[in-house]
Amino acid sequence: MFKRFYLFCMSLTLIITGCQSIQRNGDEIDPTDPPPPTQSITETVTPVAPTLANCTVISSQLESGSVEDSPFLPVKETDWVKGIDSAKVTIIEYSDFQCPICSNLAQVITQIREDHPEDIRHVFRHFPLLSIYDKSGLATQAAEAAGRQGKFWEMHDQLFQNQADWSTLTEQQFMELLVDLANEIELDIDQFQVDLTDEELENLLLRAWNDGIELGIPGTPFILINGELYNGPQDYWNLSAVVNLFLLKERQFTSCPPLVIDPLKQYVATLHTEKGDVAIELYPEIAPMTVNSFVFLAQNGWFDGITFHRVIPGFVAQTGDPSGTGFGGPGYAFKNEISSSLFFDKAGVLGMANSGPDSNGSQFYITLGPTPHLDGNYTIFGQVLSGLEVVENLTPRNPQQRADLPPGDMLLSVTIEER
Repeated sequence: MFKRFYLFCMSLTLIITGCQSIQRNGDEIDPTDPPPPTQSITETVTPVAPTLANCTVISSQLESGSVEDSPFLPVKETDWVKGIDSAKVTIIEYSDFQCPICSNLAQVITQIREDHPEDIRHVFRHFPLLSIYDKSGLATQAAEAAGRQGKFWEMHDQLFQNQADWSTLTEQQFMELLVDLANEIELDIDQFQVDLTDEELENLLLRAWNDGIELGIPGTPFILINGELYNGPQDYWNLSAVVNLFLLKERQFTSCPPLVIDPLKQYVATLHTEKGDVAIELYPEIAPMTVNSFVFLAQNGWFDGITFHRVIPGFVAQTGDPSGTGFGGPGYAFKNEISSSLFFDKAGVLGMANSGPDSNGSQFYITLGPTPHLDGNYTIFGQVLSGLEVVENLTPRNPQQRADLPPGDMLLSVTIEER
């Protein structure tokens, strides 16, 4: 299992590094550099039909762990669970109420569940660090005592939200505060006080500690996502991105696109955005495989209701990733189709984003000015016919900044006209 997790981390690192190549290059634009000589795209071209030999199905970068291979128990009736059993993503968290990082993670998971109320299941398991925190055991018993009255999660929230206030108290002072917290969530106080020191809960506490030690859990918080160990950053931006990629897996294709275009015909794609329409002439005679994939994805609703996740004025407006992370793709990759007659020499050029040669998927961008340093590295497969002002009016958004990003403008759908 841990070998599989190592491969997962390496894959995610490569995705993140690769998919930021356009973003990094955006800072290198020098408007004083003359663009390469512009050549006509009306040169004689022999149309070539797309071939599956130039496309490869890629297994998802985020694989769910096998229960048989995992030392961690699947979700059981005695777990504390928020979310439906059929949720697409299950986050299992081993946690300690006195652990400061755990308190931060509780807020992050709450926000992620609010983002995806039907898709996320949160499983909370105790791992009280009795050798480190002096009141983690009592806090665990308090949560379990509240759970006997059907209010585990209410006490869970109170303990984490007030952690800074009680972590420095004496045990007696903490006991008094627990009664106040129990009042806040309207527990039967007499029953709560009896349950708080119940021998059964004390035994549960020790079992949780011993189970964590036996499993080799190094500390808290300790997270599994769909059965797979997650050891990455636990801030909202990173954890949300990983969850979105797991959700995207449900939509990915398991084979390369069939032939859906005729390279001898003309195609116009219309991007319907929340700020207006953008009509784009596609180049099937020059980039048949790219246009075929784009049309296939459009016809299958891949682009419906997604966001322009990267918009950098003077550089590009980029979309095509339903996860909104900038790391997602359709489940297959295909080769570059570079033409010596086409250049990123003006605004409105339609190009494919990739994370290296021949790694094209579903993400595409429209240039917002000359970007000559992209020439030769990215497939050009169209040009804006009308609506460039719509693209230029999209909300600027640079994911590299991460914090305080404004919501991206929506790409509502893409329609294809064959002429």
